[in-house]
Amino acid sequence: MLAADRMKQFESGIFQLLNDKKNEVEKAGKKVYNLSVGTPDFKPAPHIVEAVAEAAKKPENYKYALADIPELIKAVQERFAKRYDVTLEADEIMSVYGSQEGISHIGLSLFNEGDLVLVPDPGYPVFSIGPFLAGADVECYELLPENNYLPDLDALSEKYGNKIKCMIVSYPLNPICKCAPHEFYEKLIAWAKKNDILIIHDNAYSDIIYDGRKGISILSVPGAKDCAVEFYSLSKSFNYTGARMSFLVGNKEVVATFKKLRSQIDYGIFLPIQYGAVAALTGPDDCVKEQRAKYEERRNALCDGLTSIGWKVERSEGTMFAWAKIPDAYTDDFAFVMELLEKTGVLCTPGSSFGKLGAGHVRFALTLPVETINEAVEAIDKSGILK
Repeated sequence: MLAADRMKQFESGIFQLLNDKKNEVEKAGKKVYNLSVGTPDFKPAPHIVEAVAEAAKKPENYKYALADIPELIKAVQERFAKRYDVTLEADEIMSVYGSQEGISHIGLSLFNEGDLVLVPDPGYPVFSIGPFLAGADVECYELLPENNYLPDLDALSEKYGNKIKCMIVSYPLNPICKCAPHEFYEKLIAWAKKNDILIIHDNAYSDIIYDGRKGISILSVPGAKDCAVEFYSLSKSFNYTGARMSFLVGNKEVVATFKKLRSQIDYGIFLPIQYGAVAALTGPDDCVKEQRAKYEERRNALCDGLTSIGWKVERSEGTMFAWAKIPDAYTDDFAFVMELLEKTGVLCTPGSSFGKLGAGHVRFALTLPVETINEAVEAIDKSGILK
């Protein structure tokens, strides 16, 4: 076999499996309500599209970018100052091809073989994959309802002592749709500094947060730059997913180290994509606010709708998803997802895809209009699957 031994850790992607099953059901003539993949169905704002298009007309923008353009760095600085009251220096900012790519590769510049990296369970799969590819030892910390889905930092210190090199944290967290209060971040930074631990915070959903909550940057905590970096993505806030545009910000030593690695394997992000990002970051926020309101309407329609027919689903605190325990009559979340699709046409993602503690749950993406979500809820009700 040509495949490396590390490939034994990977199975076929769950979303590819779900897509294949969706196509099979659609071919049989059944309508599918696809609530599986978190791809926004909203369009990017016209001023963003126009900026990309105008830049793409200029032949000089097809050369290697080699670096982030000054306008982009300034736009990130202005965004963080305005949105989070955080001051960033130019050497505390770098772009990456989406947070998923950044999280996948940052460990190659930071971790030695055997370094201990803690990741959330449940959590997004790349949180584990990135450190694994770098040869780190990956351990999961549990997010439990009795601790408000926050890590028990004292218990982690007791369990691992001074062995922890890095901890990956993300709120609002996909898939469990929970947020963390500012006090948690203050405690986390104090704990990390005391124990010489690097914190990597994935901040993909701070603009998609509900019920009057305010999205937080970990860098808003005094002293956070001493021990933390943050990935900030344009994908979900600005529907810029295909452009693959994200940033690593924070501790300048970590940023410089990752830049050094990337300079060996990459020549910079396509310039029209950078100009589009500048337009997103410096333009009006109306589109972000309107989109958040629509996601909240969808959340209400799905969570309240399912609860009304006997499947209790808590309202999400943030993200573009909803998280639910599978009905009591079922024990296997993957089998339930398949049966739900076949009987109702509703497609969601099995929770076990997100870690051991995700088993027995499913994740819904809020990627259909309210009217269609109402249809999906009705289809579930009529199917009798909850009886």
